[in-house]
Parts: sequence; structure tokens; C-alpha cells
Amino acid sequence: MTESSHPSSTPPIPPSPEGSPPPEQPVAPHARPHPKSSVLFSGGLAGLGVLLAYYAYAAKVSNPLHLAFGLLMIVGAALPALLWAKRADFRFPVFEVFMLTGINTYAIPLLNGHEQLVLYSEEHISSAAFAIVLYQIVANLVFATAKGLPKRSPTWTEEVVSRNITDYLGYGMAVTTAYTVINQFTTWIPPDLNSVFRAACYGVGIISTFIQARMWGEGTLPHYRKSIFLLQLALQVFFSWTALFLIGGMSIMILALLGYVSGGKKIPVLAVLVMLPIIGILHNGKSMMRDKYWEGRAPLPTLTEIPAFYSEWFGYGLSSEDQRGDQRETTKLLDRTSLFHILCLVVSYTPERQPYLEGETYAFVPGQFIPSFFWKGKPPAHIATNTLSVYYGLQRMEDTVKTTIAFGLLTEAYANFGFFGICLLGAAFAYGFKIFGDWSSASPMLSYPGLVLIVLMAWSFQAELTLAAWLGSLYQACIVVLGVPFLVRNFLGR
Repeated sequence: MTESSHPSSTPPIPPSPEGSPPPEQPVAPHARPHPKSSVLFSGGLAGLGVLLAYYAYAAKVSNPLHLAFGLLMIVGAALPALLWAKRADFRFPVFEVFMLTGINTYAIPLLNGHEQLVLYSEEHISSAAFAIVLYQIVANLVFATAKGLPKRSPTWTEEVVSRNITDYLGYGMAVTTAYTVINQFTTWIPPDLNSVFRAACYGVGIISTFIQARMWGEGTLPHYRKSIFLLQLALQVFFSWTALFLIGGMSIMILALLGYVSGGKKIPVLAVLVMLPIIGILHNGKSMMRDKYWEGRAPLPTLTEIPAFYSEWFGYGLSSEDQRGDQRETTKLLDRTSLFHILCLVVSYTPERQPYLEGETYAFVPGQFIPSFFWKGKPPAHIATNTLSVYYGLQRMEDTVKTTIAFGLLTEAYANFGFFGICLLGAAFAYGFKIFGDWSSASPMLSYPGLVLIVLMAWSFQAELTLAAWLGSLYQACIVVLGVPFLVRNFLGR
């Protein structure tokens, strides 16, 4: 961010006198040095050491090779983030967050001895673990060696909206909060238009949430806006959780956390310590709540019933026994984000029992960029996931309408091309993130490239999606995020 009174703008470049060299282009806000980098790096390095030491001693694996692979996964996932923390700059850690998700989705489930790993042989687990480590090596090497030059054209260096944009950030969050309430508790929005409203409202919400959290991290968000920001964030999270899906609210919090850390190079420890136990308790009681409100078809709460609804949920979460009286083990929250056991499943089947798909699920990618208005009967966004579920015998096609099984990008890559697909995926994402990051290194946050980077930050931790769903949803979000400022600039004159 700049050091002017307008935290998200870049000062205009004055014209140079005739015959003199043009002044140097101002550095983008996210490329300026930050004095707290060493503190964040030291804390991250210490945290990595503690995590490695803990699992070296307490990992629930009997095979030393699996232990070694698990620890290597943690290092490979954390290394880009540590290097970003060490660098004294504001660059958005898109690739770094993308890689960091490998800790909870692959490394920890292996080291914790995920309950479903007993279904697979040690050879298949070793092959799956090797695939992850290979992916990390390729991705980190490509990211470290790829180079791009900053773009200096007006498209890359001019702000889309340059006047008083911060005044509208609160309104942007209010729009998203209002949509969350209306969508959850009313039938005002016609089903045919709901996807359009959702894309528009959440696109605006992504930008508003990330920028304000980043300003807070930098110390440029006014105190009165902090209170409003926290209130709106809390409302969005708790209203979304009434649907008994935790992932939506957690995504909002993670996006705010990434904005704060990327702007201030520090972690809001108190906020993390407060929210983690709450999420853990709610996660612990989620199954019993779903049994009552989904299987038992009890009506979901109205606005006035939300306090009693959460009181009931907390009661279940703190209870050690479920409604049937059976002794209940506390399910570890991180194990629920596991994609490693799914990768083991695919490795155990492919290619011995099921041949490689050879790009079949990737053929669904182009169709995701065609609006449904022009293609009646367009395949659903999760068509690639559904195809994988049916191909590996986890579901029938009719079952995919109600339930979606997360496979993730890496598992999809292996299902299509094996280890070659794993390497290709790591190289492609690392190269794409690095080149676009270098191209936009001179771009203000409120330029078109800067806004795309914010969206990429929001999508960098969507590890459970297949490529068609990942790119399709990213495309829709970019259309909204870039389209709204375009309309404001060209039709409202701001």
C-alpha cells in the first residue's frame, strides 16, 4: 500500500519536462517493503519446527517411509510461505497459500493416520505420498525459476476506480450480508436468478472483505470502520452457518485472515485463538444437527430463532455422547479436510483396475466458460467431480445430484495422466501464478490486475475442486469483480 492518505491508490505520475527522462513508475502497493517481515518469518519458522518435531514424535504411522513423506510434505507446503514472509514486500501470496493447503489436505491426514487409510496397502499409500512430494518439488522449482517482467501499460498501472473507493467497501460487505440473509431465510430471489445474484454479491464481498482486512493489517483502516467490518464479517459467517455448512463461513474468515496477513505481515493471534475453539465445537456437533435438521427434516431456524439454534448446536458440540447414546469420539477438524485418502483410492485403482482417463475430465473445462443462456442443458459446474465419483464406484450418477465428493486438483491430475499429470499440474499452476504475479508487480491494488489477484487469493485455498470447477468459478468471479468497477468508471464517472 502507498503511504498517502488514500491507502489503496497510487499517486499519478507528473509529466516530465521535454527532453528529460520520464520519472520512475511508482512501485505497486503490494511490492513495497515491510518492516515486520523478519518477525513473521521467525514465527513461521518456529511454528514449522514445532509442527515437524511434534509429528516426528507423535505421528500415527508405522512405516518410516510414510513418516518421512509426511514431514517432507509439510516442508514442501510451508517453504513458499516462509520465503514470502522472509521477503520484505507486499506481493500477494497467491501461490504460497495455494501450496500451504497441502498441509491440512495431504500431510496431516497421513501423519494422523486417517481412518480410511486402513483400506489401502502400504504400497499404494507410499505411491500417493510420493506423488504429493513430487508435485511440490516440481511446483516449487518452477515458481523459483520462472521470471516475468512488470507490465507498464495503462491497463496494468491505472486504477479502475481512483476516487473514494474505500468509502464504498462497507457498502459492498453490506450487500453480501443482505444477500446471505435473504437467500438463507426467504424465498424472495427466484431460483433461476439465484446463481446470478450469488456471483454478483459474493464477488463484491470478496473485494470489500479482502481490501478492508488488508488495510487493517497495514494500520490504515479507521477505528470506526473496524467495528463495522467485524460486525458484518461476523453476521455473514454466522448466517451462512445456519445452513449447517461450515465451509462457507470459514472461507470468508480465511479470506479476511489472508488480507490481514498480506497487509501487515503479522498474524492476528487473538482472533485465531478465539475462532478455532468455536469452529471445533460447532464441527463436533455438526453431525447431530444434520441428523435432526436434514434427516429428521426439522425446520431450519428463522431469524428470531438463531440464538436458540446456536445454543442447541453448542450443546451438541460440547457433549461427549450423541443422541443415540453411543460413545462419540471427537472428529479432528483437519481430518475432515483430507484429500489424501481420496488420492490413495485413485492410486489403488489406476491403472491396474481402471485405465487413466487421459484428459476426459479436462474436456469439461471449455464448456464452463459458456454462459448457460447460450447453452441449454449445459453440464453442471461439478461435472468433472461427478464423473470421477461414478468412474471410481463411489456414487451413481443420480446420487451426484444430492452429494458431491471432493477429489481435488491433484487427484484429478493423477486419474487422468498419473505421475506425469501430477508434474504437469504443479508446473502449470506455479508458472501461471509466478508470471501473472511478476506482470502485475507494478499494478495498484485497484487496477484490473490487482483485482484479479484478490480473486486469485480467494481461490488459492479452494483445494477440493477439480480444474473445470476451479476455473469456471474463478471466471465467473472475475467477470463480476472486474465488471462492477468497469461500470462504475465508465457509466458513473467515478
